[in-house]
Amino acid sequence: MRRKFLLLLEMGLILAGLAVGWSAWKVNSVLQQPLHVTQERLLDVPNGTTPNRMFYRMQNEGLLDDAVWLRLYWRFNMAGTPLHTGEYRLTPGMTVEQLFDAWRRADVVQYNLTLVEGWTFRQVRSAVAKHEKIKHTLDGLSDSEVMDKLGHTGVFPEGRFFPDTYRFVRGMSDVELLQQAYMRLDEVLAKEWAERTTDLPYRDPYQALIMASLVEKETGIPQERGQIAGVFVRRLRLGMMLQTDPTVIYGMGERYNGKITRADLREPTPYNTYTITGLPPTPIAMVGREAIHAALNPSDGTSLYFVARGDGSHVFSDDLDDHNSAVREFQLKRRADYRSSPASPSQPEPQPQPDADEAEQPEAPADESTAQPAPDQPPVQDAPAGGAQAAERPMPDEQH
Repeated sequence: MRRKFLLLLEMGLILAGLAVGWSAWKVNSVLQQPLHVTQERLLDVPNGTTPNRMFYRMQNEGLLDDAVWLRLYWRFNMAGTPLHTGEYRLTPGMTVEQLFDAWRRADVVQYNLTLVEGWTFRQVRSAVAKHEKIKHTLDGLSDSEVMDKLGHTGVFPEGRFFPDTYRFVRGMSDVELLQQAYMRLDEVLAKEWAERTTDLPYRDPYQALIMASLVEKETGIPQERGQIAGVFVRRLRLGMMLQTDPTVIYGMGERYNGKITRADLREPTPYNTYTITGLPPTPIAMVGREAIHAALNPSDGTSLYFVARGDGSHVFSDDLDDHNSAVREFQLKRRADYRSSPASPSQPEPQPQPDADEAEQPEAPADESTAQPAPDQPPVQDAPAGGAQAAERPMPDEQH
């Protein structure tokens, strides 16, 4: 009896060993099976998907075999391993084991969205809304409602987001991406404010952000940002109007068609620095770190004016006579290839167009558009600060 029991026990152990061995072989063969893909494709793992659900889904789609064995393997060997949301790249010859490794490493496909210096919030929203991999939840909402969703009720959105290239996975919401850009701007502004130079005419970091947006819109040449900021800061200290065309353009809103005229310069808006003293009430565009740094660390000097040369750079002048001379040289006799900012292959400049009542006076490109003075008009003492504005153009409130 004892001998029979030992024999049965031995046979059971042999069978168990065979079963374990076969199971190990089966699991290994299942792991080493190549996925049934003949060309590269993406596997989407939605938020909340479990590994078991993915195995059966992939089997139903014909991507792999033996989902039951994969389920057992995951349970006993990878229990607790999170399955990260996103898209995974499947390639011909890729095995299930390699897919598991990608899941473990969260090797999800990432996408980029670049927010560009100088963009308005409307342009930011448009770029976000057009990206098909972003989960859109803000469509149809007003700007104030968007800020509510971001958790910043009552905050005006212009200039409050940091221009950068943001990486994300499929399924990230527009709210999450904009929150990142908002927090990034706060971080950069706080750091630059803490390291600012002394004796600046700003009450708080927000005013510095407003100034940075003017600098951002006036020049795309890095080495000029400090000089532009210096001109504006000196004009603020002297009580002179800033008189910068980008603020006029921003105040015009959707009415802006690529050019501005004398009438536009005279039109009172909260942003028109030809009719208001000091800074406009809010930023007029999104700003990069360099523009913020320039606003908080303006270059020393004595210049109060600048004018566009036509190649993207500017001539800076200390007095009105020198500025008027530069205006005559670079604005009234414009070169054929004139541009007010550096050439951008992705964003060609609009062509100047004459206004109906000033057909003989050329208008500047959109990013620094100007209404040119008639050559026979006398200079004024408080001339526009710079950009492509002409010092010899009298303004209705200029009685200096």
